[in-house]
Amino acid sequence: MTGPAPVERDSRGILDPWLLRSRVAFTRHPPTPALDGLVDRFWAVRWDLPDGTAHRQEVLTHPSVNLSVGTPDARSGAMAPEARVTGVATDLVDRELAGRGWTVAMMTTVGGFGAFARDPVSTLVGRVVDVDVVPGLDGGSLVAAVTGAGESGDEAREPARVAVLAGALEGVLAKADPGVVAQAREVAAVARIAETDRDVRRLDDLAARAGVTPRALQRLFARHAGVSPTWVLRRYRLLEAAESVRNGERVAWSDVAGALGYADQAHLVRDFRAALGRTPEAYARALRAM
Repeated sequence: MTGPAPVERDSRGILDPWLLRSRVAFTRHPPTPALDGLVDRFWAVRWDLPDGTAHRQEVLTHPSVNLSVGTPDARSGAMAPEARVTGVATDLVDRELAGRGWTVAMMTTVGGFGAFARDPVSTLVGRVVDVDVVPGLDGGSLVAAVTGAGESGDEAREPARVAVLAGALEGVLAKADPGVVAQAREVAAVARIAETDRDVRRLDDLAARAGVTPRALQRLFARHAGVSPTWVLRRYRLLEAAESVRNGERVAWSDVAGALGYADQAHLVRDFRAALGRTPEAYARALRAM
């Protein structure tokens, strides 16, 4: 299966992506066949920064859940690797990297985490929690297995670490309720329509494509995705709006608004400012100045 496009071609959600590429080794890995439809990608970062320097990365996240193993945020003061589940973030998130470290993680499809979670995924929105929210996963054992995978050197170990994480998730999936897993995949398929089809602009449009009532679709998204279908539609529009100027390009924001299904430019500007704390043009100017 072909994985996501390299960050050079698809940096949706990564603010100031050129700076990330200059300081951090960032790679993506496709899901295994067993996890297809539930896991969007595995991703990995490695860094080795000079003493006294740090990299702070802001991200406008996809409507996905991430399960990660690796070096904690530098601001925590901790050094030992940890395993965490990060629920869908409705605000900008940031992470600070310093010294030398690594992380491997899986990013679910929208709705995919519902196949692994014990409770509705809506309970994880805006939270970072231990991996024991996934039945059958033990944080300490997972950290030990992922950290020790491979032969030598973080770069050489990265594929092995990803493979260990994938294997752990496959083990959870093998014991999960097949009906719940199938439902999570169905939600992910509907969310994919929200991501890619710009003719789908409202909840009613998406529900019609899914063949269910709007209320039923809202319940399914709360259980498996954690956020509403309308929020997913809006977030993907904002990710694409920010991506349109990732290299500092000058764009006609009225054209961008129309292409993304907004009624007018003012609505795009309002949503963009609420999510990123600045207008689209201010964000574009900042990129052009770098």
